[in-house]
Amino acid sequence: MSETFTVKAEARDKVGKGAARHLRRSGMIPAVIYGDKQDPQPIAIPYKETFLALHAGGFMTHVATIELGGKKIKVLPKDYQLEPIRDFLMHVDFLRVSAKTRVTVEIPVHFENEDDAPGLKRGGVLNVVRYAVEVVAPASAIPEAFTLDLTGLDIGASIHASALTLPKGVDLTITDRDFTIATIAAPAALRSEEDEAAAEAEAADAVEATEVADGNAENESGEDK
Repeated sequence: MSETFTVKAEARDKVGKGAARHLRRSGMIPAVIYGDKQDPQPIAIPYKETFLALHAGGFMTHVATIELGGKKIKVLPKDYQLEPIRDFLMHVDFLRVSAKTRVTVEIPVHFENEDDAPGLKRGGVLNVVRYAVEVVAPASAIPEAFTLDLTGLDIGASIHASALTLPKGVDLTITDRDFTIATIAAPAALRSEEDEAAAEAEAADAVEATEVADGNAENESGEDK
């Protein structure tokens, strides 16, 4: 398993806002371990180590080790709460995992070879529809990221889920369609020119239709006479 960090935790006997505030003042934060058909285990973990792990990248896709009461528990972070104003880490939820556990996680999507995409060279814009893709994967083999190659893609091209290389045992949660991950869109200037050209074409068609209608009306008038 790819691991992010190991922390020594303490069991929590008291829960509630008052107890949580006391923990935070002492450099700890409240957390809970769920899963594996066991009762939820309230714990307290060090703020500094956890905060650094959170911002190191891959926090939600790497297995961590929690040392509690002489035992080492493998867990996957499933959720966390930040104080909205100060960005202070308030609480973390962990899921117990093993080598056989399958979990649902969001895997980030990266793009490469932008310099080899004709559409981007011409001023096109990479329009990312999904910055992450949700999959079901073994806890022991969660992908770090998916990388998509932009080589040869021109303006108007779309990149779909079928372009992803899925490791063995990893499945997409969306299976009923080949959903779009990104497109290469025309630059704003080009879109404006195309819109203007389309407007001119519509206007010309309208004029032509009017002239045809007027001509038909004159012919009908002449016949009546």
